[in-house]
Amino acid sequence: MGIAGETDASGRRNALIGMRAPTSALLVTRLAAEHGLAESDCLRGTGLLGADLRKPGTLVTGAQEITIIDNLLRTLPDSPGLGLAVGLRYHATVHGMWGYALIASQSIRDAIEVGLRFLDLSYSFCDITAVETGDEIALVIEPAVPDPVVARFVAERDINVIATLLRDIAGPAQRLSAVRLPYPEPAPEAARRIEAALSFRPEYDAAHYATVFDKRTVDDPLPQADPYTADLATQQCRELAAQRSALTGTAGRVRDLLFGQPRGPRSEAEVAAALHLSGRTLRRQLAAEGHSYRSLLDEVRRTLACELLTGTDLSTAAVADRLGYTEAASFTRAFQRWTGTTPLRWRKAH
Repeated sequence: MGIAGETDASGRRNALIGMRAPTSALLVTRLAAEHGLAESDCLRGTGLLGADLRKPGTLVTGAQEITIIDNLLRTLPDSPGLGLAVGLRYHATVHGMWGYALIASQSIRDAIEVGLRFLDLSYSFCDITAVETGDEIALVIEPAVPDPVVARFVAERDINVIATLLRDIAGPAQRLSAVRLPYPEPAPEAARRIEAALSFRPEYDAAHYATVFDKRTVDDPLPQADPYTADLATQQCRELAAQRSALTGTAGRVRDLLFGQPRGPRSEAEVAAALHLSGRTLRRQLAAEGHSYRSLLDEVRRTLACELLTGTDLSTAAVADRLGYTEAASFTRAFQRWTGTTPLRWRKAH
């Protein structure tokens, strides 16, 4: 049985604009805290509060998580192996249904197929391709973010996410047969940190980031394989992927821009310019997806308002200011239109 060649590249672009659980962002902030970076500094520019990451039901955008990573790397510019270090924390259960589908797979080969098919449900910001040659299967990892420093972090994170998932599904003794890094071997201290995070020496000066599996073991039965659970988890992954797909497109890109401006949503003209579209084209594309700029603006403001009212102690006036309202009364009227009740009554009820 062959392996699916690669995930849909548009899915990685969608990962930057789509909504996701805050688990991955929380893992990054915990790593940052261990290196002395305050949570508030880690979340700077995201519009998020620390409580948001620990609140059930909270969603963050891929762009917000990238901002958190960027804040970490700007504060700790000379810390090689940070991506590898955080990747060790992404056990199968962290990934929800996607992780359970991997655990229940019949073999490593099956797990690779399922993992790539539903990669949009993971926390990856990379395109990942399975390349089968000779006695190996390599997962080639190509970052889908433009900043080279952030790109290295997310690629190296994926390397150890894959290594951690392999141990989770196949047993603690399982390991990758090789890891390939597309840069020269660094100075001795940096090389030691990288090798410590990987537990072995990688291959440097490679063409791509890659994790390598020995073909002699990829078809062996896995200890937690369960056909019924695998089918059920795969079906749920399929449904989740369809739901996530519905949140992308032009509407998803507009949502992302609006979520990134909590103290004053961009105007329709500014959003169109940021997306390199004319105002007419933006309106036409949103209409084709069943949305308008005003409906998305209301949706984002309502979501943020409800999260701030239930997850913080901010006053109604402070919440109004966060959302770009010049007067608390205007915010209260809008909130009543969205929910049928006042902000104060909402807070008490929730």
